Amino acid sequence: MKHTAARTYRAVQWVTTRLQEGLQEAKSRPDRGDISTTTVIIWVAAVTGAVVIAGTIAIVIAKYNGQLSGL
Repeated sequence: MKHTAARTYRAVQWVTTRLQEGLQEAKSRPDRGDISTTTVIIWVAAVTGAVVIAGTIAIVIAKYNGQLSGL
């Protein structure tokens, strides 16, 4: 469980850093032809969904690891 929390933390940290870098670049170059807000929302939702699914799978595997070893 500790390993999953560390992975999740690193993923959130990476996404946060990338978002901050993108916002800083957007402030410095406002005419760079950014993608639409809708596209950003869709990407954020997709990444969040993937992290939630991966976390759920990791938790289930960790919880039932002993029972799954005989399959």
